[in-house]
Amino acid sequence: MNDLISKIHKVDWSLVEESLHAKGFALVPNLLTPKECDGLKVMYNSPSGYRKTVVMERYRFGLGEYKYFDYPLPNMIQTLREAIYPHLVPVANLWMKALKMEKIFPDTHQELMEQCKEENQLKSTTLILKYGEGGFNTLHQDLYGDVYFPLQAVLFLSEPGEDHEGGEFVLTQQTPRAQSKAMVLRPKKGSMVVFTTNFRPVKGQKGYYRVAVKHGVSEVSEGERYTLGIIFHDAIS
Repeated sequence: MNDLISKIHKVDWSLVEESLHAKGFALVPNLLTPKECDGLKVMYNSPSGYRKTVVMERYRFGLGEYKYFDYPLPNMIQTLREAIYPHLVPVANLWMKALKMEKIFPDTHQELMEQCKEENQLKSTTLILKYGEGGFNTLHQDLYGDVYFPLQAVLFLSEPGEDHEGGEFVLTQQTPRAQSKAMVLRPKKGSMVVFTTNFRPVKGQKGYYRVAVKHGVSEVSEGERYTLGIIFHDAIS
């Protein structure tokens, strides 16, 4: 995993921070190799290693399926979670300060896990998602409990235009007393998007105010689309 850790550290995190502050999301291209992406896709069909499978249609979440990894997480996924988190803490804490919230997030992911344990949030939230033709994911937020980190990441394991058509990643921003704004992304295979889990600060005439953000996936018109979701806090159930 040393190569992956090195690659994460070499990301221009100052640009990521700039984009997060300006837009609420940031695109990091080529974080995973095609081989690593394909290995994760193969892992989807493993009969073990998962704690829960969710068929979206049953819960009116959309059309598709996702699986939550069980602990212990695969080495690559544990590495992604632990190595990315510290680079996002400064953004998270700056957002809390801008919104005059008392919450301060710890420097290491292990310390965040300890906070989750104190609130009985013990279930892994890292997940892999699969969409076939007609698949989509409704707009939502991934909170899972009282302890939640305000940023998360999704890694794209399929190549748009080759593995699938459609299936764009969608973010909507709901500004108070205004219409929603949609942002539609089509990241290439191996790319990562970091985005806000719940809300972000936006500067107005009287200081910063809170803007809610949701995310989802547009309809896949052809092929199969896989992604890996990295959520840094754990869940109650």
